Amino acid sequence: MSPPRTEIRTDRLVLRPTFATDAERAFEIQSDWEVTRMLRMASFPADRQATLDWFADHEREWSAGEAYRFAVEVAGRMVGLVDVDEIKDGEGDLGYWLDRAAWGRGYAFEAANAVVRFAFGEIGLSMLKSGHAADNPASGRVLAKLGFVPVDIVERFSRPRGETIRQCRYVLASACR
Repeated sequence: MSPPRTEIRTDRLVLRPTFATDAERAFEIQSDWEVTRMLRMASFPADRQATLDWFADHEREWSAGEAYRFAVEVAGRMVGLVDVDEIKDGEGDLGYWLDRAAWGRGYAFEAANAVVRFAFGEIGLSMLKSGHAADNPASGRVLAKLGFVPVDIVERFSRPRGETIRQCRYVLASACR
């Protein structure tokens, strides 16, 4: 059974389950090339209808235990998203992206740390995986600070870039937290 759709509060952030109405703000954030080029599966330019369709499915995903997606809010404004998806056999993938104006303030670590605790404590996962583009060392620093351990570097297709990139992959076991 999935945990209830409830918000998580940190010192500076409110993480709340996403709603379909968050799609427009997400579209705005992902219309910035500097944000979207770091994502593996997003399209660029951002596709409004695909974003609307994706957000419309978030509540169903939560209820089905397939994915838990949180809007990251600062002072009542959505500045990004952090989620755990691709959940299977006690494992899931941690992902996050933020508006460029929110970069460099520690929000990614703060939000991801709260969702890691949620994943292990509320969902009961035993392992999280994550990764980042090799040319995004800031994301690697967030994962290292969270306690993720590097596993390997692989070639993966980046949809927004339209080319193969090097992706650094990591894992974090619940026993390590």
